[in-house]
Amino acid sequence: MDVDEDFTTYVTRRRLQLFRLACLLCGDPHQAEDIVQDALARLYAAWPRASRAHNIDAYARRTIVNSHLNQVRRPWRREHVVADVGARPTAIHLPAEDLEVLWAALRNLPLGQRKVVALRHYLGLSVEETAADLGISTGTVKSQTSDALAALRRALAAEFGAPVTEGEGA
Repeated sequence: MDVDEDFTTYVTRRRLQLFRLACLLCGDPHQAEDIVQDALARLYAAWPRASRAHNIDAYARRTIVNSHLNQVRRPWRREHVVADVGARPTAIHLPAEDLEVLWAALRNLPLGQRKVVALRHYLGLSVEETAADLGISTGTVKSQTSDALAALRRALAAEFGAPVTEGEGA
């Protein structure tokens, strides 16, 4: 298989997963598309090296995270649109109102915590895999995860009125 076919095959299999990760990182499906396109362009340029990597998925996830950071650092990305058209990826089993509460809680997390939650709890990566993807220590992954889950518990308990203790669900 030639390089283009190999890359196309990989993207065909993994694009949706990469898009979902980008959505979780930025909270906006339109911006997530930009992040994925930027990441895929970078991945294609590095494909001869990336395709030989021990874990191509980790390499691609790291590219998504880096592309998101590049988007965040751009000055024009700091502007926020006032109107929200509600175009969010949705899970079939949750009511739209609950999804919006979850999105808001995720968007309110600091970026580092949001990245850790997305990789650990959405993609199901281990602490070690998450640390490698983000270029941080395993201790940082653990503390960011703990802080993020505590913040999410507080936000969701306040919204849904259910008492949630700090030890639940971690």
